[in-house]
Amino acid sequence: MTISQTTAKWVVILASALIPIVVVILYLMPEVEGVGKEVLLLPKLNAFINGTTFLVLLAAFWAIKNRNIVLHRRLMLTALVLSVIFLLSYVTYHTLTESTAYGGEGAMKTIYLFILITHIILAIAIVPLVLISFVRALSEQFDKHKKIARVTLPIWLYVTLTGVIVYLMISPYYTY
Repeated sequence: MTISQTTAKWVVILASALIPIVVVILYLMPEVEGVGKEVLLLPKLNAFINGTTFLVLLAAFWAIKNRNIVLHRRLMLTALVLSVIFLLSYVTYHTLTESTAYGGEGAMKTIYLFILITHIILAIAIVPLVLISFVRALSEQFDKHKKIARVTLPIWLYVTLTGVIVYLMISPYYTY
């Protein structure tokens, strides 16, 4: 069963709009009392997922450059699944806890904020880019897929890498 282009378009639009809205709502919600310690491990898990996704994306790029389409397809599906798991973990964590403020000062705070802001903006932008890339690949529109993938990959790599960097910079300020 194939998905129509119209249906795919609406799925991309809805997911691209709803994900950032849900994340903003989560930041506005109060912290849930009595959260188990396992929830506090989610930021570390999220950084691990981001780092793994970064490496999987690099391997997928290598695979397609070497014309190994089967491996490329498997790695890209793995990257998508990892990103969905990350999103579920991220949403769970921010549903149950308050955000942690960065405690550094001076130049380090400026660097942190720059990385964080660009990470957030590009994390919002990457959702439709990834979904459109996948739809075009699945519908075998390889010329269109290749065009958008050239934009999508560097942004996706940046988002996954800066996700790890943001975690490393803010992790000393988590209160467990």
